[in-house]
Amino acid sequence: MPDQLTDSVPEPRAERDHVPDSGRMSRWSLTMAWWAMFSAMFWLYIAIASAGAVGVPATLVGMAASVVTFGVVNLALSRYAIHTGLSVELLSRRMFGAVGSLLAPALFAATALYYGVFEGSIVAVALQEYFGGDIRLWYLLCTVYMIPVVIGGVAAWLDKLNGILLPFHLAGMVAVVVAATVQQGYPTGWLTATVASGPLPGWLTAYLVYMGVWVLMMYTIDYARLGRSADAGFHGTVTFGWVFYAVTFGFNGLIGLYLLGARDIAGTESGVVEAVVGSLGFAGVLLIIVSQTRINSANFHLASTNLQVFARRALGLDIPRAVWVVVTAVLAYLLMLTDVLGYLLQALAWQGVLITAWVAIALVYVLRDRCHLMPGTASGGVPAWLISSAAGIALTVQKVSATWAQLAPVVTVALAAGSYALLTPRAGVTDRRTAEPESSPDEAQPV
Repeated sequence: MPDQLTDSVPEPRAERDHVPDSGRMSRWSLTMAWWAMFSAMFWLYIAIASAGAVGVPATLVGMAASVVTFGVVNLALSRYAIHTGLSVELLSRRMFGAVGSLLAPALFAATALYYGVFEGSIVAVALQEYFGGDIRLWYLLCTVYMIPVVIGGVAAWLDKLNGILLPFHLAGMVAVVVAATVQQGYPTGWLTATVASGPLPGWLTAYLVYMGVWVLMMYTIDYARLGRSADAGFHGTVTFGWVFYAVTFGFNGLIGLYLLGARDIAGTESGVVEAVVGSLGFAGVLLIIVSQTRINSANFHLASTNLQVFARRALGLDIPRAVWVVVTAVLAYLLMLTDVLGYLLQALAWQGVLITAWVAIALVYVLRDRCHLMPGTASGGVPAWLISSAAGIALTVQKVSATWAQLAPVVTVALAAGSYALLTPRAGVTDRRTAEPESSPDEAQPV
């Protein structure tokens, strides 16, 4: 039956981001493609930064709570994406109408690009740390070599590349721990190190730190839609669910905390690079290249895909994704040449508010859909997103109360879910599998 939420955006070609059964990936291929996210040095950094603020025990509790939250939310979102084949853009069009089909991919592309800049910069810093030279040339190398890696898309060979590189990453991280122990000795008490707590409980502060990466919920949807319905249970638990986050947050986080105790590294990503290269030398450089190539394959893929969707929606430009991969690389390089940390961290903080609001609304929408209580109009979606995002940003930038600034993500989620539920009336049953017309297999691939 017609989708009332998409009548205002009638272009039939827009539905080609819906993935039919013929365009789905095997269980192992999709798992290996997604588990590229596991390799980011950022996961070491975020645990170190949290421990520096609240201590190791509180960080571990916040980390465990985050694993549960990410596991539950992504179980729901991944299974929905698998059963419907919808992308972030198409789901946003249902929740917000035409506005959502423009703003969501633009926000997603910018966030993925920013993370690509951060992770690519780590490789450049590692290369300069070991070989010396002009950092600008290393930046250029780190963006150019990603073009052939990503240009084929997820279904082409990223799954195979990441499957091959995964054992090297695991072995390398173990080697870093062994080398650090041999060189520095065992750091007694590294699991019990504490610091003075702030106004909030330490575990809650750590939990809020991990809320800063809720963009992975959006990543999940654009990857999970490539999964087969028969594999929904496996993907919801292992590929995108609690197993993935227990390993990603837990394994990487513990290594970061161990290195913090063994080498007393600074709470920056450059500090992590120095610890890895200092422990393993050239092998550490290779480890960083391997790990960051895996994670940036996801960042560059999603940035280019959503840039393509945005350009098609906003400007009517039907340009192959390969061109957008090059555009992503160029933009990443130009951003690397600027004072990245000076403004991108603030931009990410603001975008984080928009993203947590989007995730909360998406979760309400998905739960309603599964209960066959679908909204009859998208008119309430945009106000709910704007109200909650404005409140979250206001709390983030205000200087009156540090406690409320920290609580901005929680307030944003509560306002987004509550206001969307109140402003969007419920209507009849929607068939999730037939609401969006299927496209040809060629169009179904992430072009």
